[in-house]
Amino acid sequence: MKIHEFALTSLKESSEVKLLMIEKCIPDIAKAVDLLCDSFKTGKKLLFCGNGGSAADSQHLATEFMIRLNHNLNRPAIPALALSTDSSNLTAGGNDIGFENVFARNVEGLGAEGDCLIAISTSGNSSNIIKAVNKAKEKGLKTIGFLGGNGGKLKDIVDIAIVIPSSNVQRIQEGHITTGHIICESVELKMYGEDFE
Repeated sequence: MKIHEFALTSLKESSEVKLLMIEKCIPDIAKAVDLLCDSFKTGKKLLFCGNGGSAADSQHLATEFMIRLNHNLNRPAIPALALSTDSSNLTAGGNDIGFENVFARNVEGLGAEGDCLIAISTSGNSSNIIKAVNKAKEKGLKTIGFLGGNGGKLKDIVDIAIVIPSSNVQRIQEGHITTGHIICESVELKMYGEDFE
């Protein structure tokens, strides 16, 4: 297979997944926007967790909320934090309490009732993400899953499951970042824009 053929196939597949997201994901995206706006309006914060590429997506999206995504809006910071960015915390946790517990420990320490957690997992079965969601629920946080495939175990334990309709990890990750951008900008516009429902 030549590079042009591979690129064309990949771009077509990516486009097809995005079109499927219109059918499968928009209602849950809208619910997530409403949930986050309600939380932010009462002074609460947003936590993110994910592994690997999903850790990078967590950091990316937390930054969009904190700094801004829509450059036409002059808005205050929206409190958001990626739990995957502190290397000392993660390595100490991995060494002392086991890597499967690192995000749950951070949710325990940083999460408060009424906060939100966005848990990102392409499979929906990452044990440390499942433990983080369970700890979040125990502490009274609302939970949103960015998932893929059939949603895995997380689909049934998060409050809102946004499941990218693909089994290809690359396409799922692309869907996650697109979903995150839509949610972040929608929150910005709903809270600080004009004429946005």
